[in-house]
Amino acid sequence: MHIRDWPVTDRPREKLLLQGADTLTEAELLAVLLRHGHRGVNALDLARSLLVEFGSLRGLLAADRTDVCRHRGIGPTRWAEFQASLELARRHYLERLRRGPLLSGPRAARDFLVARLRDRDHEVFCCLFLDTRHRLICFEELFRGTVDGASVHPREVVKQALAHNATAVILAHNHPSGVAEPSQADELITTRLRDALALVDIRVLDHLIVGDGTCTSLAERGVV
Repeated sequence: MHIRDWPVTDRPREKLLLQGADTLTEAELLAVLLRHGHRGVNALDLARSLLVEFGSLRGLLAADRTDVCRHRGIGPTRWAEFQASLELARRHYLERLRRGPLLSGPRAARDFLVARLRDRDHEVFCCLFLDTRHRLICFEELFRGTVDGASVHPREVVKQALAHNATAVILAHNHPSGVAEPSQADELITTRLRDALALVDIRVLDHLIVGDGTCTSLAERGVV
């Protein structure tokens, strides 16, 4: 049966309009994005089959384009729509960070960084550049690869901080393994960056390490 033949309260899009997006299951939300299925399969059944194949919504959104497009009813256009939706959510988090001091809402900063970094298959080193009131000026991904003395260059971090007229920074990087425990190299680069930025009166407030849905603070560990 086609979704348009269902009762209005059972149709994902109409249910969203009547009751709100938070009342929908992940399959129903995905069906709203899909809009329609393919011959013999409606959008909701297609959504359910995608969630089963990739194990979860996160698994689907983090999957390689080639793998997703192998699924019947999904092509490059729909994969692009999934990625656009994910990026909109990430930018929504970023807007929340810009509304006020990061230190008054550390949960928002951690949520943003987890959403941004947790599914990367390689390490990414980032900086949140802050003004005198610890409000966000800019978020930048500066380096890719293993976070150690060879790949993270203090001079470049200082250069970007000065270019943004920042007075404080929050450092962040991910661990693709999913384990957010800091390594000795993480602690070493933190102290090197702290000392380099201190020379130009810019304070390192924290270094956050993102794992699989978790975020570890080196400031809370006493490293910063």
